[in-house]
Amino acid sequence: MKKVLMVCLGNICRSPLAEGILQSKVNADTVFVDSAGTGAYHIGNQPDQRSIDVAATYGLNIKNQRARKFVVQDFEEFDIIYAMDESNYYNILSLARNKDDEKKVQLILNEIHPTKNLSVPDPYHGGNQGFINVYKMLEEACAVIANKLS
Repeated sequence: MKKVLMVCLGNICRSPLAEGILQSKVNADTVFVDSAGTGAYHIGNQPDQRSIDVAATYGLNIKNQRARKFVVQDFEEFDIIYAMDESNYYNILSLARNKDDEKKVQLILNEIHPTKNLSVPDPYHGGNQGFINVYKMLEEACAVIANKLS
Protein backbone atom coordinates (compact mmCIF):
# COMPACT_ATOMS: atom_id res chain seq x y z
CA MET A 1 0.00 0.00 0.00
CA LYS A 2 1.24 3.49 -0.89
CA LYS A 3 0.88 6.12 1.82
CA VAL A 4 0.60 9.82 0.94
CA LEU A 5 0.65 12.73 3.41
CA MET A 6 -0.58 16.25 2.61
CA VAL A 7 0.92 19.02 4.76
CA CYS A 8 0.12 22.70 5.26
CA LEU A 9 0.53 25.01 8.24
CA GLY A 10 -2.49 24.39 10.48
CA ASN A 11 -4.03 21.34 8.78
CA ILE A 12 -7.44 23.00 8.51
CA CYS A 13 -7.55 24.56 5.01
CA ARG A 14 -5.32 23.28 2.22
CA SER A 15 -4.10 19.87 3.37
CA PRO A 16 -7.57 18.61 4.39
CA LEU A 17 -8.82 19.57 0.92
CA ALA A 18 -5.87 17.80 -0.71
CA GLU A 19 -6.49 14.74 1.46
CA GLY A 20 -10.18 14.60 0.55
CA ILE A 21 -9.57 15.22 -3.15
CA LEU A 22 -6.88 12.56 -3.49
CA GLN A 23 -8.91 10.05 -1.45
CA SER A 24 -11.77 10.50 -3.91
CA LYS A 25 -9.48 9.64 -6.83
CA VAL A 26 -7.65 6.56 -5.57
CA ASN A 27 -8.49 3.03 -4.49
CA ALA A 28 -8.53 3.00 -0.67
CA ASP A 29 -7.29 -0.61 -0.75
CA THR A 30 -4.03 0.43 -2.40
CA VAL A 31 -3.50 4.07 -1.39
CA PHE A 32 -3.81 5.61 2.09
CA VAL A 33 -4.05 9.41 2.28
CA ASP A 34 -3.73 11.56 5.39
CA SER A 35 -2.91 15.18 6.23
CA ALA A 36 -1.05 17.12 8.89
CA GLY A 37 0.16 20.61 9.75
CA THR A 38 3.60 21.88 10.61
CA GLY A 39 2.03 24.02 13.33
CA ALA A 40 0.12 22.78 16.37
CA TYR A 41 -2.49 25.54 16.28
CA HIS A 42 -5.58 23.45 15.54
CA ILE A 43 -4.84 19.91 16.79
CA GLY A 44 -8.06 17.92 17.04
CA ASN A 45 -10.18 20.49 15.19
CA GLN A 46 -12.27 19.91 12.08
CA PRO A 47 -11.17 21.59 8.86
CA ASP A 48 -12.09 25.26 8.44
CA GLN A 49 -15.80 25.55 7.63
CA ARG A 50 -14.94 27.17 4.29
CA SER A 51 -12.88 24.11 3.32
CA ILE A 52 -15.73 21.84 4.39
CA ASP A 53 -18.16 23.92 2.32
CA VAL A 54 -16.06 24.05 -0.86
CA ALA A 55 -15.39 20.31 -0.63
CA ALA A 56 -19.14 19.69 -0.26
CA THR A 57 -19.79 21.83 -3.33
CA TYR A 58 -17.72 19.29 -5.28
CA GLY A 59 -19.32 16.28 -3.61
CA LEU A 60 -16.68 15.56 -0.97
CA ASN A 61 -17.21 15.20 2.77
CA ILE A 62 -14.15 16.18 4.83
CA LYS A 63 -16.03 16.93 8.09
CA ASN A 64 -14.66 13.86 9.87
CA GLN A 65 -11.03 14.85 9.44
CA ARG A 66 -9.18 16.18 12.48
CA ALA A 67 -6.09 18.37 12.48
CA ARG A 68 -2.82 16.90 13.68
CA LYS A 69 0.78 18.03 13.76
CA PHE A 70 3.44 16.64 11.44
CA VAL A 71 5.91 14.51 13.42
CA VAL A 72 9.25 12.89 12.58
CA GLN A 73 7.54 9.47 12.66
CA ASP A 74 5.64 10.54 9.52
CA PHE A 75 8.84 10.01 7.52
CA GLU A 76 8.64 6.32 8.42
CA GLU A 77 4.89 6.02 7.89
CA PHE A 78 4.53 7.74 4.50
CA ASP A 79 6.03 7.15 1.07
CA ILE A 80 5.32 10.63 -0.30
CA ILE A 81 4.89 13.87 1.65
CA TYR A 82 3.38 16.80 -0.25
CA ALA A 83 3.92 20.29 1.13
CA MET A 84 1.44 22.97 0.10
CA ASP A 85 4.04 25.77 0.02
CA GLU A 86 7.75 26.49 0.33
CA SER A 87 7.58 27.54 3.98
CA ASN A 88 6.04 24.22 5.02
CA TYR A 89 8.35 22.36 2.63
CA TYR A 90 11.38 23.73 4.48
CA ASN A 91 9.76 23.18 7.89
CA ILE A 92 9.28 19.51 6.99
CA LEU A 93 12.82 19.19 5.63
CA SER A 94 14.20 20.67 8.85
CA LEU A 95 12.90 17.56 10.63
CA ALA A 96 14.35 15.10 8.11
CA ARG A 97 16.85 12.68 9.62
CA ASN A 98 18.57 11.70 6.39
CA LYS A 99 18.51 11.87 2.58
CA ASP A 100 15.82 9.18 2.37
CA ASP A 101 13.48 11.38 4.44
CA GLU A 102 14.30 14.40 2.28
CA LYS A 103 13.54 12.52 -0.95
CA LYS A 104 9.97 11.90 0.20
CA VAL A 105 9.12 15.62 0.44
CA GLN A 106 7.76 17.45 -2.59
CA LEU A 107 5.82 20.61 -3.36
CA ILE A 108 2.38 19.52 -4.53
CA LEU A 109 2.11 22.01 -7.39
CA ASN A 110 5.32 20.64 -8.92
CA GLU A 111 3.08 17.79 -10.06
CA ILE A 112 1.44 20.15 -12.57
CA HIS A 113 4.19 22.78 -12.89
CA PRO A 114 7.44 20.78 -12.58
CA THR A 115 10.44 22.61 -11.10
CA LYS A 116 8.55 25.92 -10.74
CA ASN A 117 8.23 25.47 -6.96
CA LEU A 118 4.87 27.22 -6.85
CA SER A 119 2.92 27.46 -3.60
CA VAL A 120 -0.75 26.79 -2.96
CA PRO A 121 -1.81 30.11 -1.40
CA ASP A 122 -3.16 29.96 2.14
CA PRO A 123 -6.83 30.99 1.87
CA TYR A 124 -7.34 31.32 5.65
CA HIS A 125 -7.42 35.12 5.83
CA GLY A 126 -9.35 35.57 2.59
CA GLY A 127 -12.85 35.01 1.37
CA ASN A 128 -14.64 32.06 -0.16
CA GLN A 129 -13.13 32.61 -3.62
CA GLY A 130 -9.68 31.82 -2.21
CA PHE A 131 -10.94 28.42 -1.05
CA ILE A 132 -12.47 27.75 -4.47
CA ASN A 133 -9.20 28.69 -6.19
CA VAL A 134 -7.22 26.43 -3.84
CA TYR A 135 -9.65 23.57 -4.46
CA LYS A 136 -9.18 23.89 -8.24
CA MET A 137 -5.36 23.90 -7.94
CA LEU A 138 -5.41 20.86 -5.68
CA GLU A 139 -7.93 19.07 -7.91
CA GLU A 140 -5.56 19.42 -10.85
CA ALA A 141 -2.50 18.32 -8.88
CA CYS A 142 -4.33 15.38 -7.27
CA ALA A 143 -5.50 14.14 -10.68
CA VAL A 144 -1.85 13.86 -11.73
CA ILE A 145 -0.89 12.21 -8.43
CA ALA A 146 -3.76 9.71 -8.64
CA ASN A 147 -2.74 8.81 -12.17
CA LYS A 148 0.84 8.14 -11.00
CA LEU A 149 -0.37 6.01 -8.12
CA SER A 150 -2.71 3.83 -10.19
